[in-house]
Formats: sequence, structure tokens, C-alpha cells
Amino acid sequence: MSAIRLLVLGAVRQHGRAHGYQVRSDLEYWGAHEWSNAKPGSIYHALKQMAKQGLLVAHEVAPSTAGGPPRTEYEITGRGTEEYLTLLREALVSYDQKPDVLAAALGFVVDLPREEAVTLLKERVRAIGGWRDAVTEYYTPEGGPQQLGHIGEIMNFWVHSADFGAEWTKGLIERIEGGAYVFAGEGEPFVGVLAEGEENPYATDEEHPGDAR
Repeated sequence: MSAIRLLVLGAVRQHGRAHGYQVRSDLEYWGAHEWSNAKPGSIYHALKQMAKQGLLVAHEVAPSTAGGPPRTEYEITGRGTEEYLTLLREALVSYDQKPDVLAAALGFVVDLPREEAVTLLKERVRAIGGWRDAVTEYYTPEGGPQQLGHIGEIMNFWVHSADFGAEWTKGLIERIEGGAYVFAGEGEPFVGVLAEGEENPYATDEEHPGDAR
């Protein structure tokens, strides 16, 4: 799974309607340009591709009174919402995704009901445990990974990564079950996007927010 589709769909959904520069600014505000493939070209490409696929609808918007070219605003469709929620659920459950996919899912986890988020994260813990058991049973020699020389450090790395991933996920489950954060249907959600015209402190250049792409 690519994180870019989840990130872009989620950002557009949070705004209701958003143009490319808004989506880009939001993702840079979250630091996604550092930990994922959410670079400017990828963002604009994803917006156009998902509009062609019927996941987004593109609205041509007249230029502002201050001048500048017309720009395109995107709105998520019913199909787009289904795709978004499917990607979100898969990313929370799958233990073998790249870190950027999990990070993207964490940014939108509160779009799910609290109980469902907990259920998915518990499934993630079970999946990590199952993978770890399979690895240690079939690939670890009786004398331990060191018996394989320095190659054994590969196994050490993956096993320790699995242990950390399970421990961290259990901690998140405890926080959510303890009432942390506002989930779907519970009230006013946390606003994690920039308002129209709000300056992005993490912008990578001086591109004007009237970007028409």
C-alpha cells in the first residue's frame, strides 16, 4: 500500500473541499514530506489520478479578485470515502506495512469509532505475535541468531522491531481505551489541517497558495 493515497484522501476529506496547495501544506505541516513519499509532485499527481478514478471530483474555481490563474478544488466522493476507510483499516491492522503507511493511518485513526480502532489495533498486535512466533520457530537456530555470525543480526533486528511494535501498539490501545482523543461520533474532532490562508510554518518554498494545479 502507498501512503500517498491515504494521506491525500484523508486531507481532502478533512477540508471538505481543498485545492492542491492546501493538501500539500497540510502534509508538510504534519511533516509527511520527511517520513513518506508525499512530495509536491506526488501529491498533485495523486489528486489528478484519483479524480480520474472517481475517488475525487474536481471543481474549477474562478481566480480571486487579486488575480492569478483559476485553480482546481477537490472533493471526496462516496467511492473515495469507501476507499479511504478501507486503506485506513488495512494500515492499522497490517504489521508488515512500511512505517509511513502506519504513520498516515495514525493521523486519521480518529475518523473511526473508538471501539473499531481498538479492535483493529488488537488485531495488529495478534498479527505481530503470529509473525514473531513463525520467525523464531523456523528461522532461529538452537544456538541463537549469533550462530549465523553477523547475518544473525538481521533476525535480531526484526525480532526486536516486532517486540517494540507490539509494546507500542498495546500502549496506544490503553490510551484509547482510557478515553484519549475524540473519535468519530463523540463530538468536535481535533482540527489537524491549516485554515484557508493560514501560513504553513513548515513550507518548503515560497510557492503562492493560489497554485492552480
